[in-house]
Amino acid sequence: MAPIRGMLAASGVTEQQWRILRVLAEHGPLDASTVAQRASLLFPSLTRTANAMRQRGLISQVQDQTDRRRQLLDITPDGRQVIEDNLKEALAISQHYKTHLGAARYADLLALLQALAESDHSPPK
Repeated sequence: MAPIRGMLAASGVTEQQWRILRVLAEHGPLDASTVAQRASLLFPSLTRTANAMRQRGLISQVQDQTDRRRQLLDITPDGRQVIEDNLKEALAISQHYKTHLGAARYADLLALLQALAESDHSPPK
């Protein structure tokens, strides 16, 4: 994460904010629970972070068109600009890891991280 942290520090966004922006940029408007799960954040952390992001104009909260009781988070043009401004460097960092690990091990790493992200996040009892 060190190279990512450096990139984000220059952009003025945190790791959590970056993950939320990436999720919304990749998947479109989502309910908060889904964003929290896909961004690997606890729901209270997402709520706090999303509030700060709304105040900065990086995301918005919109009403679901099919279920008016539901609220969805969506990325704004300013949020998309943060992604765009950092895309080249993020891709270079990703390519560095892929080169260092090799394509097969890099694919394995991504698959393992995806499996972890999709697993139950609750601690053992």
